[in-house]
Amino acid sequence: MKSNDPAPPDDSGAARAWLSIGSVAERFGLAPHVLRHWEASGLLTPARDPAGRRRYGTGDLVRVAVILRAKEAGLSLDTIRSLAASADPAERRETLRVEADALRSRIAAAQASLALIECALDCDHEDFTACAHFRQVLTERAGAGPRLSFP
Repeated sequence: MKSNDPAPPDDSGAARAWLSIGSVAERFGLAPHVLRHWEASGLLTPARDPAGRRRYGTGDLVRVAVILRAKEAGLSLDTIRSLAASADPAERRETLRVEADALRSRIAAAQASLALIECALDCDHEDFTACAHFRQVLTERAGAGPRLSFP
């Protein structure tokens, strides 16, 4: 099929609109190499015309939108592939539960980091490294062993 040839009909008999890799990439604000990478990773399987050019149908567009939404949620390509490959809704939910737990842990760590930075910014000492509270936190972080000596 040349780019100006009509698209073959879909299962309903209606002509299917085929898009090139460049058109799909532009539509979603991606570089074409991203779509190629997703194909190499098994996330996309676009049709090919007789010349070997990728041709994307509406199902492929839905898949690209799903991949992008999953990436926005912080899911890795491996997790997205696992979700897409599973026909079992319970298995997909369990995968998402595991991801949600991991995300909660990352959020908690980020909140602890922010609290530490805000504490340093709110410190009355001109140099927060001279603050007794900061030094206590360092001593606790160092754990058991020789006592820390501060200049």
